[in-house]
Amino acid sequence: MRVLAVAFSLAVVSPLLADETHPFSVHDMLAMDRISDAQVSPDGQLVVFVRRTTDLEANKGRTDLWLVGTDGEGLRRLTSHEASESNPRFSPDAATVYFLSSRSGSPQVWKIRIDGGEAEQVFDEPLDVTSLALSPDGTRIAYSMDVFVDCETPQCTRDRLDEKAKSKRTGLVYERLFVRHWDSWKDGRRSHVFVRSLEGGEGTDVMKGVDADCPSKPFGGPEEYTFTPDGRGVVFTARDAGREEAWSTDFDLYVVPIDLSAPPRCLTEANEAWDTHPVFSPDGQTLAYLAMERAGYESDRLRIVLRGWGSGETRVVTEDWDRSARSIVFSPDASTIYTHADNLGQRSLFAIDVASGEARTIVEQGTVRSIGWADGRLIVGLDHLRSPVELYSVQLDGSDFRSVTQINGEKLAAARMGEPEQFIFQGWNDEVVYAYVVKPVDFDPAQRYPVAFLIHGGPQGSFGNDFHYRWNPQAYAGAGYAAVMGDFHGSTGYGQAFTDSIRDDWGGKPLVDLQAGLAAALERYPWMDGSRVAALGASFGGYMINWIAGQWPDRFRCLVSHDGNIDEQMAYYDTEELWFPEWERGGTPWENPEAYQKHNPINHVDKWQTPMLVVHGALDYRVVDTQGISSFTALQRRGIPSKLLYFPDENHWVLKPHNSIQWHETVIGWLDQWTR
Repeated sequence: MRVLAVAFSLAVVSPLLADETHPFSVHDMLAMDRISDAQVSPDGQLVVFVRRTTDLEANKGRTDLWLVGTDGEGLRRLTSHEASESNPRFSPDAATVYFLSSRSGSPQVWKIRIDGGEAEQVFDEPLDVTSLALSPDGTRIAYSMDVFVDCETPQCTRDRLDEKAKSKRTGLVYERLFVRHWDSWKDGRRSHVFVRSLEGGEGTDVMKGVDADCPSKPFGGPEEYTFTPDGRGVVFTARDAGREEAWSTDFDLYVVPIDLSAPPRCLTEANEAWDTHPVFSPDGQTLAYLAMERAGYESDRLRIVLRGWGSGETRVVTEDWDRSARSIVFSPDASTIYTHADNLGQRSLFAIDVASGEARTIVEQGTVRSIGWADGRLIVGLDHLRSPVELYSVQLDGSDFRSVTQINGEKLAAARMGEPEQFIFQGWNDEVVYAYVVKPVDFDPAQRYPVAFLIHGGPQGSFGNDFHYRWNPQAYAGAGYAAVMGDFHGSTGYGQAFTDSIRDDWGGKPLVDLQAGLAAALERYPWMDGSRVAALGASFGGYMINWIAGQWPDRFRCLVSHDGNIDEQMAYYDTEELWFPEWERGGTPWENPEAYQKHNPINHVDKWQTPMLVVHGALDYRVVDTQGISSFTALQRRGIPSKLLYFPDENHWVLKPHNSIQWHETVIGWLDQWTR
């Protein structure tokens, strides 16, 4: 086993005396301002970004738009209304920023000049606007709203919703899946892209009659549609799968003229897997997009594909690059594409040579969140284990890495954090597995510390070099624990074969890796107390906790299972995205019943003996709340010390600030009860 050198000095903070600081806690985590959706102006001189602050009194976050020069000068607030603002986009002349705001009572499109003045509402739709994008010449705007497909106008949808709200009938009738998705019940509406002239007139539904969503539900945004280079059409991604929607990942790219002179035409019909993220090259000659290869698999590798806009010929640029691209940013001459991808416990910034497909690392350490071109440099949003997202500027060769913002500098200086370190060990089949350790705050090598053993979700996810707002290892380090996090087989960023290896083996390779990783950490770090270890996980990590309870029942002082399945067979019938279990188990429960029982925690409840805290949210329709309640029932009936923390107003995550505080206090209190 060897330790890897990791750079964590990216955030610049002012020094404070020890008696002026305090150990990091959930309160510090919530106090951090969050930067997102950074957009570089067309002239490369400015960055507009969303800055989120937490309002504990209102028990929610609020967002404003801020501006800063790409050289780091002139940081200032652009909007200051009490309503939240989002989705900023520069006009082509960089003089105006268009954005979404609910200051008129519902999310609508607004604009504001960067040189000052009041924001103006651009138009008023009867429905909430959920995203926006501008045409290349800035004369048109595309935006999305949720509409009933058979309605001719947005007002028709508004009238139908109002009529339904007045009705004394509450029954819902469904004839196909989805019935509900992620954390919402389906009501028959679809997210559609509209286009209108900024000079006036009504919006046109360019997806008119299409029974599909763009942006996709629940996490899609304006990256899923774009104007054609001439501004006369829109390219969008949608899954027009009919009754197979709940078990299909066949998203395709379509092009449609904005005057509806022709119906949407499919550009990627030959590929039955996911096609998304359309981006045109600066000269308008090439359409780039991200594409998976295997149908039904949501964690397949996203390749960068180029399509000649005139010829229709396609070429996969990154076929030989064993990473999954997350974005596409062209250089002005279109010779290079910049992207970011999970990479050995980081999310690195890469340059892809368009001609050869060769990938070059520009920024390796940390987690890159956004990329923008700024007059021969790149502007990136980046966070790591000791800092939330800040903006940085870097040369194209990776040199001259500079700070653009230090939004959280004083807050970071006030909170003492644990020192992170990445190490590797031999896992399943003696293959290399990566892991992180975060030392306790105020670390003293002469002391012995309890261990918080964290297990990530996904399962195709990663516990990497990032600043997490729910499962942040610094919260445990601040409470006096050593945090250990291993990226077991199935994790992303280590090659597609490593990610694929978890299929039909949820309780196999990952458990071997977790056992080997904990043993390696205890051997490597003698200051860890191996007799005082707690294991915690959410989603797949919650499933793994339930699996550990029956397969490794005598190892841990206590367990925490958050939103974890106890019964894999029943989980198929009560979840919504059926492509996920069908891929992971190689079919449906009636086609391959053995796969659903192979690593099913419910079959081993008779061996459970470790005290467990169970956490679940009522609005979690991915892993439904009866799975968590069933786990608690089993624990109580077996007489095992246990506790249930149930949130009636949370989904798969705990998002409300005061609920997050309660979660952390309950979880760390549970660990303290059994390890102190």
